[in-house]
Amino acid sequence: MDAIDTNPQTPAGSSSDGVGSGGGITPAASRGGRRRPPKVYRISELADYLGASRQTIHNYTAMGLLQECGWTRGGHRLYDESAFERLDSIEELKASGMKLGQIRLRLSGAPAT
Repeated sequence: MDAIDTNPQTPAGSSSDGVGSGGGITPAASRGGRRRPPKVYRISELADYLGASRQTIHNYTAMGLLQECGWTRGGHRLYDESAFERLDSIEELKASGMKLGQIRLRLSGAPAT
């Protein structure tokens, strides 16, 4: 398994323990007051959650609907917990008839035109 990129521009953390280690929210602190690294997810885990292809997740990222939180040394995108809420919002807005461009504007907080 690839280690997480520790570049300061990728706040995903510096340990690969969180990648692919199952679902659920990781508590911020463990015994002794130490902070655990944030849980990060690979693109395949988001695709499985959504019931869509990995290409769909790539497209959402390229369009600015999702933002990765980091990359592995092997170049794989990583996403944090907020990606699941974002995917749920995207799917709800798509179900209401909105186009992806409109959804991007809505989720970015830009005024509607």
